[in-house]
Amino acid sequence: MRVLKLNRSVSLEQLQRLLVNAPQLAELGTGSFSEELTFRQYVELESALSNCQNMHTLYGLWDAKGIYLPALYPVCTHLTFLNLSYAALRSDELAKLLAHCPRLKRLWVLDTVEDKGLEAVGLNCPLLEELRVFPADPFDEEIIHGVTEAGFVAVSFGCPRLQYVLYFCRQMTNAAVATIVQNCPDFTHFRLCIMNPGQPDYITNEPMDEAFGAVVKTCTKLQRLSVSGRLTDLTFEYIGRYAKNLETLSVAFAGSSDWGMQCVMGGCSKLRKLEIRDCPFGNAALLSGLEKYESMRSLWMSACNVTMNGCRLLAREMPRLNVEVMKEDGSDDSQADKVYVYRSIAGPRRDAPPSVLTL
Repeated sequence: MRVLKLNRSVSLEQLQRLLVNAPQLAELGTGSFSEELTFRQYVELESALSNCQNMHTLYGLWDAKGIYLPALYPVCTHLTFLNLSYAALRSDELAKLLAHCPRLKRLWVLDTVEDKGLEAVGLNCPLLEELRVFPADPFDEEIIHGVTEAGFVAVSFGCPRLQYVLYFCRQMTNAAVATIVQNCPDFTHFRLCIMNPGQPDYITNEPMDEAFGAVVKTCTKLQRLSVSGRLTDLTFEYIGRYAKNLETLSVAFAGSSDWGMQCVMGGCSKLRKLEIRDCPFGNAALLSGLEKYESMRSLWMSACNVTMNGCRLLAREMPRLNVEVMKEDGSDDSQADKVYVYRSIAGPRRDAPPSVLTL
């Protein structure tokens, strides 16, 4: 057996018994990592883990307790992927763990590690290619801990091979993003999620246009981009002008007018998937992609300024496209609340619920 994936209900004691019979494991997803162990049970668990010398992927670690993390140290030497997105570790706990992970290429963590934890990433993971930082509590707006631009910058200085990032934070600056991409110009996936919609550069109070301008100018291999923060149409001008390899773009609470989306549709020749929500883009923006939609995988627009007439015109001009509109209860009859545009050789789908209008 090379791969073992356990659910949260599997205890550490049960895990130990399983590992004794599977020292050849290459991938392990543990269950709960928080139950109380006697000293003997801990030693047996550590011994079982130390025999798994071929392990390169480790995840699970539900609700991990710091006192049991040293049991993992023997298997960390060969790890290339460590997923801690279910373990709310502190910065010191993460730092001690990463000191044993010299070959790590992919790391997923919660923002409970804070900037100090990300500094440890930069110090200990020179081969890192992918970093994902998830919010432990995305709906708590009063939260004071988490990660900032300082942690991201620290990672960029120590991990020059970084190619993929998903970073949830509550503050960011244009200067920080410019520094990050200067240190890591090989990004193919750059997904920055500033969780407060419309948040500007918190130091200068300027829009975050120059941050994403730096991303698309510097990272010529960029394939996927998620933008956030206060953004004007200038961001989309930069994207259309420089992001020539972009395939997927996700936008929320951004832009000033239809011109922003028009720049993207006119400039990003390799665009395959476009996701937009809560933006001021209307019919002119929607119809600016007439010549591109047939070569794209899909377009999703929700809570924008698109009308039913605009959607009908798109469907009439491009009969080979599937144009679906989802209406909200009590919404204006003329507005298209959610629009999904895609091409299918099978034609319109026949399993659409009554709330979906196919044009």
